[in-house]
Amino acid sequence: MGAALVLAASGAIALGIAAWAEYGLGMAPCGLCLWERWPYRVLLGLGVIAALVRGRLRQAVLWLGVPVLLAAIGLSLVHVGVEQGWWPSPLPECQAPVFHGGTFAERLAAMPLRPAKPCDAPAYLAGALPLSMAALDGLYAGVVLVVIMFCLALGRRTGRR
Repeated sequence: MGAALVLAASGAIALGIAAWAEYGLGMAPCGLCLWERWPYRVLLGLGVIAALVRGRLRQAVLWLGVPVLLAAIGLSLVHVGVEQGWWPSPLPECQAPVFHGGTFAERLAAMPLRPAKPCDAPAYLAGALPLSMAALDGLYAGVVLVVIMFCLALGRRTGRR
């Protein structure tokens, strides 16, 4: 039950911090930021499912958290690379809009109502902390991965599932 709680809680905490930063602090997320939230939604769901099932099925569901966390780390690395200018963003919504022909009114109508935050502009949660939210996300996912692996190893040693 401990590993299921860790999965569900870690997903809920990450999503809660992202919601707080967006709605409480008014930080606009970029396209990559929104993609980085998906693994935590999946973790939350896996944690709930793992809490409801027993035996080998629980163990299998818990192990599914490992590739999800690896994906979270991978998304974080991609985003940090974009922020640092190591490579361009793979998402088209992170690029500046390109307007082709048409009248000025048509160009205005094609513009988004709320301008998107560029993916290469790092967002910092705390001014004194020199790590962007994308980097913090990767560190968080790494810590959760270590905790989950520890819980799974401990459960295997003690025979608890």
